[in-house]
Amino acid sequence: MKKDIALALHEIGAIKFGEFKLKSGIMSPIYIDLRLLISYPKVLKLISDAMVELVKEKDLKFDVIAGIPYTALPIATAISVDQGWPMTYARKEVKDYGTKKKIEGVYKEGDTALIIDDLITTGGSKFETIEPFEASGLKITDFVVLVDREQGGGRMLEEKGYKLHSVIGINELLNILKEEGKIDEENYQKAKAFIAETQV
Repeated sequence: MKKDIALALHEIGAIKFGEFKLKSGIMSPIYIDLRLLISYPKVLKLISDAMVELVKEKDLKFDVIAGIPYTALPIATAISVDQGWPMTYARKEVKDYGTKKKIEGVYKEGDTALIIDDLITTGGSKFETIEPFEASGLKITDFVVLVDREQGGGRMLEEKGYKLHSVIGINELLNILKEEGKIDEENYQKAKAFIAETQV
């Protein structure tokens, strides 16, 4: 399944090479743009199925899943519909009308929310991500992501008492694309060197 995912992401143009500024502020020669998934339902299904498989394999316990806006919302929605798992999400902007809620969806204080996100780099932004959930009385123990960029995010979460579960690491993703002749030697070496230099 990992090979299928790597090839599908490459085919839809979700893996880009060049110079990109990541959310963490780091400049990277590789960028993974999972916002494109909404236009490719078959690839979205492939990815949501892989994440469900990981959740079941790890026997993760939770009451609701929590999709992270905006990129992971379609993934979490696909998982919710397919598995019948209730879903919540945190609003990026809290409305000043209507219910004015930070968290959308039905949950009880003390429920455990399983975080569904697209990828993780250093992990710093994940703490901002979960703050509204925890402030609303939800418990967070586990994060499930498609891609671990292997730049310290997993360790940072672990140090704070959370567990990271990823479908594929960026090194494995690059190795598959190289073996399948989808990326040239120059981009492969640049990306591998960057990951090695920035690994924490």
